[in-house]
Amino acid sequence: MPSLEGVKVVDLTRVLAGPFCTMLLGDQGADVIKIEEPERGDDTRGWAPFIGGWSSYFLGVNRNKRSLALDLKSDDGRAVFTRLVQDADVLVENLRPGVLDRLGFGYAQVSALNPRLIVASVSGYGHTGPRRSEAGYDPVLQAEAGLMEVTGTPDGDPMRVGVAMTDFMAAHFMFSGILLALRDRERTGRGQQVDIALFDAILATMTLPAGIAFATGAAPPRMGNQHPSIAPYETFRVKDGLVMVCAGNPNLWRRFCAAIDRPELLDDPRFLDNDSRLAHRDDLVATIDTQCRAWTAADFVARLDAQGVPCGRVRTIVEALADPQVQARGMLVHQAHDALGSVASIGSPLNRPASPPAYRLPPPALGEHTTEIARALGFGDDVVSRLLRRIGAPVE
Repeated sequence: MPSLEGVKVVDLTRVLAGPFCTMLLGDQGADVIKIEEPERGDDTRGWAPFIGGWSSYFLGVNRNKRSLALDLKSDDGRAVFTRLVQDADVLVENLRPGVLDRLGFGYAQVSALNPRLIVASVSGYGHTGPRRSEAGYDPVLQAEAGLMEVTGTPDGDPMRVGVAMTDFMAAHFMFSGILLALRDRERTGRGQQVDIALFDAILATMTLPAGIAFATGAAPPRMGNQHPSIAPYETFRVKDGLVMVCAGNPNLWRRFCAAIDRPELLDDPRFLDNDSRLAHRDDLVATIDTQCRAWTAADFVARLDAQGVPCGRVRTIVEALADPQVQARGMLVHQAHDALGSVASIGSPLNRPASPPAYRLPPPALGEHTTEIARALGFGDDVVSRLLRRIGAPVE
C-alpha cells in the first residue's frame, strides 16, 4: 500500500516548486486536488514546447492529481474551497505571503475550520523577515543566494544553473516538512504551518562556498568544472567530448595515474599530495589533457572504469534517458492519457520496494474533475453547473 494513501491534499500551487512537491505526495498515494484558476489554469499550461496541444512543462510535474477549477473570489469558489479544507489533511500553497489572509483562508482562518490541517507554504523569501513580500523566481534567487557567482568559468560572467534548482530544492524541503508535520500530528492531533522559502532552500545548498567564506573571509572564485578543494576533480577533453573525473582521495589518484599510463606522476614533487596538486593545478591539468586527447570518451572511460576511478561522459538529457539504468530503476514513466495516448515523465527517485510509488493518474485537463469533486463534497446541480460554465465545459 502506498504510504500516503488516505491523505487528502489541497494543492493551491502553480508553476514548479509547489506542483513538484504535490506530485511527489501524489506518487506516494496522496489524493491531490489541484485548484486551478478557471480561465487559464496553471500558468505552465501555456508554456511551450507542446505535445499534442499540451505543455510539456505542465505534463512533467502534474501527474497523480485531480483538477478542480475554482475562483476563490467567487461565492461558489469560496464555498467549495471552504468545504475542501474542512476535510483535508494538507493545504499546499505558493501565493505571496498575505494573499491567502486577504482571501479569508490564511493559516489562522483555515486552522480554525480544521485544527488538524497542515498548511505548507512556499514563497520567495518566506513568511517572515524584511523581504517576505517580494516575489520569488528561480533566476533571481540563484543570483541573490550566491549560486550564480560560483557558477561559470573564471574568465566569464556568473551563470545560472541550467535547471530551476531553487524550485526543486524548495519542493523537496517542503515534501519533507509535510511528512514531519504529519508525523507530529499523530502525536499531538493538531496540524501546523510549514514555511519554506526558495531563498532558504538554495542557501542551504551553499555549504561548501560558505565554509570557504567562513575560513578565508572572502567569497570563493568561480572555477568552472573544477573543485575548489580536490584535484584532479574536473572535466577533461577527449577526441569526441568531455569526461568528468573524480579522483577524490590518494588511492584514487594512484589508480588514475595507472589508468592513464603515467605512474611517474606519483613521484613528481608537484603532485605528491592533494595540496601539492591544488598548488600546481595548471601543470597537472595540462599534463593530463595532453594524454587524454589521444583517446575517445569510450576509451578513456573504459580505462578509468578498469581502475575503479569514478568518471562519466558529459551527456545530453537524450543520452542520459537512453541509459539502461533509467529503465532498471523505474525512472522513466509512461502513462495512458485520453488526449495524447501516452505521456512520458521522469519517475520518483524514492525507491522503496515495500511501498513503491504509484503512477495512478496522468496529468489532468483543466477542471477535468470539477464535477466529481464538487458532488463528492455534497454540492448540487446548481453549483456544479456554475463551476462548469466558468471553464466553458458542457453542463451535465
